Amino acid sequence: MQTLAETLLWLCRIKSPIGEEREICDRVSERLQGVALAAPIRRYGESIVVPLTRGNRGPHVALAGHLDVVRTEHEGPARIEGNKLYGAGAADMKSGLALMLELAEAANRPAVDVTLVFYAREEGPFAENELGPVLEQDPELSRVDVAVALEPSDNKLQLGCGGSLHATARFRGRTAHSARPWQGENAIQKSASFLARLAAEAPISHVVDDLEWRSVISATMASGGRGRNVIPDVFELNLNHRFAPGTSAEDAQSYVRGLVANEAELEFTDVSPSAAPQRSHPLVRLLAESGVVSVEPKQAWTDVARFASLGIPAVNFGPGTQAQAHQKNEWTELALLDVGRDILRGWLGKVAAHTT
Repeated sequence: MQTLAETLLWLCRIKSPIGEEREICDRVSERLQGVALAAPIRRYGESIVVPLTRGNRGPHVALAGHLDVVRTEHEGPARIEGNKLYGAGAADMKSGLALMLELAEAANRPAVDVTLVFYAREEGPFAENELGPVLEQDPELSRVDVAVALEPSDNKLQLGCGGSLHATARFRGRTAHSARPWQGENAIQKSASFLARLAAEAPISHVVDDLEWRSVISATMASGGRGRNVIPDVFELNLNHRFAPGTSAEDAQSYVRGLVANEAELEFTDVSPSAAPQRSHPLVRLLAESGVVSVEPKQAWTDVARFASLGIPAVNFGPGTQAQAHQKNEWTELALLDVGRDILRGWLGKVAAHTT
């Protein structure tokens, strides 16, 4: 059996930028054919559901990790240098996948029903994420008792998640020669009052289960103009609003509409709901008591929201170095892998002893 570091290196050597997950899905499936499973692997597109253990008459746990990585720059191949492993996805989130494979390949499995979910297209729009159709189609997955997304968290337990929406604010004007701007209407300059309001928006604190989230909105991309001597007739801004648990997607959209105030056309392009922290759920409390580094809110969006929408308590916990997610020359600390494995196994042991 490979060490966790060897498994992570194996995963990082398989290229899997978002939209190109077929090879890694094939390779992981082939690797898992060599272990004893409770039932055959079920495949949906470039995602797989792996029934690892069954028949324990206790809670059913899902461990979920995405196969894809963002498209970042890496100066050199996947490798180990000192106490770090470098490679695309080393932190986000092939370190979590390594724990899932280690659990499957180990001789001593915990006496709890476990399903592993390896899925594609997490790093893109909400509607294209394959976990959505997997949850809709799989006969067991939507009925699990608790789910853990092994996102990079430095072995911290991160509860809930903030919601996220993207919208295009489109300002329209009229072209003219820049020597005679009065003959046109400058779409870029029409956005000035809105940008001033946007800059004045301060983060808003929300406390849920004694955990603090901050609702924020930012302009993250801008495009416009036809030439350096042409008054622009169209100017577009991408707005990204992050909102706290307890705020509905509809309320978040209403907030953005109010801020834009009919000064621009508004098109919502990607809306992802928030998820409550579930801090008081008994299985979540057991994980909090299993040696995690700390308990904190998940300010970003993750797929715990998809499980939460089905009434399944879900949390974020993983061994990846969180600050390295989406970074150039991404790496993760190897020592975190063994610690994460021990926490996960300790928790599963407690779940096995837990009666619902």
